[in-house]
Amino acid sequence: MSESEAKPEAKRDWKLALIVAFGYYLIRVLASTWRIRPQNTESFRGLRAKNQPFIFAFWHGQLFPLLWVHRDESVAVLVSSHRDGEIVARIAERLGMRTVRGSTTRGAARALLGVVRELQEGREVAVTPDGPRGPAKKFASGALVAAQRAQAPIIAIGVRASRAWRLKSWDRFMIPKPFARVDVVYSAPTLVTAASPREAEAEAPRFEALISDTIDRAERA
Repeated sequence: MSESEAKPEAKRDWKLALIVAFGYYLIRVLASTWRIRPQNTESFRGLRAKNQPFIFAFWHGQLFPLLWVHRDESVAVLVSSHRDGEIVARIAERLGMRTVRGSTTRGAARALLGVVRELQEGREVAVTPDGPRGPAKKFASGALVAAQRAQAPIIAIGVRASRAWRLKSWDRFMIPKPFARVDVVYSAPTLVTAASPREAEAEAPRFEALISDTIDRAERA
């Protein structure tokens, strides 16, 4: 690499590091004021007690508070390979999580293999099945195929904040405001019942409804 090529790359790396540091300290400062109210945590704690791997599934727009709620638990988070994904990945890693790179649109095959490998090795994985670019609240098949292959249950998560900023993005990304009450609701562990990975995609509506139900329960909390 020539010196002229190295300078722009170094500048990009510096900007990326600055954004990651800002995001990391922002979530720590905000989260220190939140009143977090989890519901039905026994749904995943029981699996952990038996060392049974599973998949957390939630919409992309609700990722921010969940990075904090599940910090230091070594959950493997599926993040996309583009620049925004790199920011999320680095923040997640600083919060004590693992990362799997790829998405339903970029690096899909690698992502699928990575998720299956994590599950087969007994680890938990978190996915946003409508990420990284949407369409919003549509359950892409990748997580279903991984769950079917590894015979791992899916636990849907719904989040509601009493006060939040919503970004003008495709997913209406939610950032709970200071001192917000954050309700986090977990579904029961649910298996993909398809007999083959090819058939797993047909179960997307059932799991979309599962996430919607947890969000509705959080709204009523």
